[in-house]
Formats: sequence, C-alpha cells, structure tokens
Amino acid sequence: MSESKRKVFTGVQKAKVALEAAKGMKTINEIAQEYGVHPTQVGQWKKELLEHAGSLFEGKRGPKPVNAQNDPDRLYAKIGQLNMELDWLKKKSGIGL
Repeated sequence: MSESKRKVFTGVQKAKVALEAAKGMKTINEIAQEYGVHPTQVGQWKKELLEHAGSLFEGKRGPKPVNAQNDPDRLYAKIGQLNMELDWLKKKSGIGL
C-alpha cells in the first residue's frame, strides 16, 4: 500500500492561490487542478484571505517604534561592558594584556 505524502504549502503559495480565486478569472476547480489542491481548500484559503484582508491596512501611520534590540546606544554600552569583563578575566587568569 503506497502512502502519499501530504503537500505542505507556504503562506506565499496559499496567498497566490487565494488571490487567483478572489480575482474570479478562473473557476475554483480550474485553480485547484492547476495548483494540485482540493477545491474545498482553495475556497477556504479564499475565504480566509477576504476575511483578513482588512487587517493589513489597520495599522496607524507614523514613525516605526524603536526596536530595543537595535538601539545603538544600548549596543555600544553592552560592547563596553563585555570588553571590561574580558579585561577583568584576562587580568585574573594571568593571561596578561
């Protein structure tokens, strides 16, 4: 008995199929056959795309929030701290500078 592996689609692939279905240029069955997906799945992806499309434009405009991980001052402070710790460890271990 041969077991077929389940196809795994990325988000980009799902979006492409759903957009094509939303355009309405082809039938769901044609799209499903073209991409090797069950027609029910194409319909579900289309429904999900249309339900969540509005959330793409809900964000407020304005400056992007500063990511604490990329804050240059914080990074320079961390580098300084690590250099001090390294010097201290070298001194304590007797490696010498």
